[in-house]
Amino acid sequence: MEVDFNLFMNDIVTTARKEISEAGYQELKTPEEVEAALSKKGTTLVMVNSVCGCAGGIARPAAAHSIHYDKRPDQLVTVFAGQDKAATEKARSYFEGYPPSSPSFALLKDGKVVKMIERHEIEGHEPMDVINKLQDSFEEYCEEV
Repeated sequence: MEVDFNLFMNDIVTTARKEISEAGYQELKTPEEVEAALSKKGTTLVMVNSVCGCAGGIARPAAAHSIHYDKRPDQLVTVFAGQDKAATEKARSYFEGYPPSSPSFALLKDGKVVKMIERHEIEGHEPMDVINKLQDSFEEYCEEV
């Protein structure tokens, strides 16, 4: 049995995009969309999505469940590493002092990173650990909704 690798990867990417969009995150696919979103006043959670197992098994579930909390970011956005390369590069330009990491989360306030959760804090951890880290940062930097 032969597997068409491109077809297989397209299915994975489509599923990963759908999961995060259905969780309420706006996909940013161009540098212009990133600039418009990340330059807004207020708090923005950026989820850097990817096709790796820790994204699907830990990061995306944490992204979806962490927002069920009294305090939340004003906007939820996502870029897809390895897929929307220019948009991801533009988003990472806001993450000063942090190397590229996917999956990862960046909480920005008025366009500046106030909290970063990098891959090493996701991979090998339980989704609840990542949810707690996200909600701790919401508690510190976000307003009650």
